[in-house]
Amino acid sequence: MSRPGSSFVSAAPFWLSLILVPLAVIGAAEGGWTVWLLPVYGWIVTSILDAIAGHETQNPDTETPESDLFWYRLITMIWFPVQAVTLYGMIWYVTHAGHLVTWEKVVLFFGVGVISGSIGITYAHELMHQKNRLERWLGDLLLATVLYSHFRSEHLLVHHRYVGTPRDAVTARYNEGFHRMFFRVLSEGPGSAWRAEKQLLSRAGRTPLHASNPFWRYGALQLAALALAFTIGGWAGLILFVWQAFVAIWQLELVNYVEHYGLTRRHLGEGKYEHVQPRHSWNADHKVTNWMLINLQRHSDHHYKPDRRFPLLQTYSADEAPQLPVGYPGMTAMAMIPPLWRRRMNPRVRAWRRKYYPDIEDWSAYNRGTLPLPKGAS
Repeated sequence: MSRPGSSFVSAAPFWLSLILVPLAVIGAAEGGWTVWLLPVYGWIVTSILDAIAGHETQNPDTETPESDLFWYRLITMIWFPVQAVTLYGMIWYVTHAGHLVTWEKVVLFFGVGVISGSIGITYAHELMHQKNRLERWLGDLLLATVLYSHFRSEHLLVHHRYVGTPRDAVTARYNEGFHRMFFRVLSEGPGSAWRAEKQLLSRAGRTPLHASNPFWRYGALQLAALALAFTIGGWAGLILFVWQAFVAIWQLELVNYVEHYGLTRRHLGEGKYEHVQPRHSWNADHKVTNWMLINLQRHSDHHYKPDRRFPLLQTYSADEAPQLPVGYPGMTAMAMIPPLWRRRMNPRVRAWRRKYYPDIEDWSAYNRGTLPLPKGAS
């Protein structure tokens, strides 16, 4: 176990995400094949670099003081202005320049969605877990730029509490293809987040219309984000904004699909479930993707200790948590092809079940998500 260095040099690998910004600028300026640079880098180049760089199995000292994490935290805190300038600057440029044809704009803003989804939402996820108001606000602003503000409520109040149970929509069921899960989450997520906030307000003796309901803030920020896109780029700018938001959401839910596929908590009876353990999330320690996604692949530890900042997240061996065969870029690409995904992952889920729950013979209720809702869930 080692202590993360307090210098910028130590934190610099986690600033790798900044390389995406010049790739977006090149695509906008040059057009043609260069509009593919962002998705190619995000999926193919990162996977190649993972294979070259290998794994990072060393764990940082969890007692490292927060003062030593300044340079690690800073990249997440500056990302909103970086992303906002990139996104809205691209909208202005593309809608005023005449050298890009329609397909180039579509591919280019697919790439912008790579930025706002793989990086922006990942950083928003880190920020929303923090206690100070500035970081939580920055997380809200990032989510507003992809029109997915309710994710904060759903993630903090539902996902972390009910992961691996039927109450959690983003725990992908065994044998469930990504596409089915994606549309299920899109239809269930906003209502689920609303019910969770309503329940929280009710405990404080407040109605859903109370000013403290974060959905007021979510709506205002998202309307402002849409209005700015329209002001800068007109209807074309608005369409491009919505397109990149959809791509970003698609990427988020791809990652959610990968993180918990087939992993369920034991039902103890009468709506009670076992506590969350590292074994209830897929773990990956591929070095370059963890730099790019600020250790998001150390997801087993994130669920075990949700308040732990990303530089201090622990990785686990195969004896402690299930392991992904490749990093998130390769896994999310595989998830888009359900037969390939099932061929690669279903045997791993079955092995996980034999290892941790050898006494459970009938998994049908777990597979269908028909077990009782956890006690207190709505």
